[in-house]
Amino acid sequence: MEGNHIEEGREFRSLFRYTLLGYILGLSLGALLDHMGFRGNPFSEWVVRSFSGEGESIFEGFYALTSRLMGKSLSMAEAYGWGKLAGMVSPWVVDFFSRLLGVNVYGVEGFYIPYLYALSDQIGANISGLFFLWKKRRGLGGALDEYRRNPVMLTSLAVILLVPVGLILARLMGFSPTTNLYAALETVASNLCWLPPLVGVLWERKIKKEEKL
Repeated sequence: MEGNHIEEGREFRSLFRYTLLGYILGLSLGALLDHMGFRGNPFSEWVVRSFSGEGESIFEGFYALTSRLMGKSLSMAEAYGWGKLAGMVSPWVVDFFSRLLGVNVYGVEGFYIPYLYALSDQIGANISGLFFLWKKRRGLGGALDEYRRNPVMLTSLAVILLVPVGLILARLMGFSPTTNLYAALETVASNLCWLPPLVGVLWERKIKKEEKL
């Protein structure tokens, strides 16, 4: 039992590091592309938002694939990584068609663009985690019961529900991501995907301490 908790803690710490790496890449690219004169360029904004909000999903996806190729048993952290990878494609499609339809992606009505870049993978991870629990408990009732007692899943749900409120308020107050760096900053601020992995690490430490008592 103790070995399982230690392994889970290591996995969630890895996901946390991937999130920080995505932040750094997104912000660095934003500053560089602005310096090169690519402000207001849809492609550059796509690249910046992808790394700022989804960079960790790429690394987590590789982690999940590596775990599967190594023959490891499915864990919550691995299921989380698969879900994030699956959920990262939708904002690309939504962003493209929003611009095509003339939506002002820099105004209040475009708040959902950074939200999807930052959290569509988190939504995918939450759903994937629920299916993991469903398979584990062999029923929806048992899965939901464990879901509501799992601090990682509850933290993920809170992030999904609260971030859009903050985005709308920020844009109502006049914030507009008209540069690549601003787009990166807005997406990083919205991308609270580091919270569930952090809660996972703290949760595993708490369990470990309780087992030693």
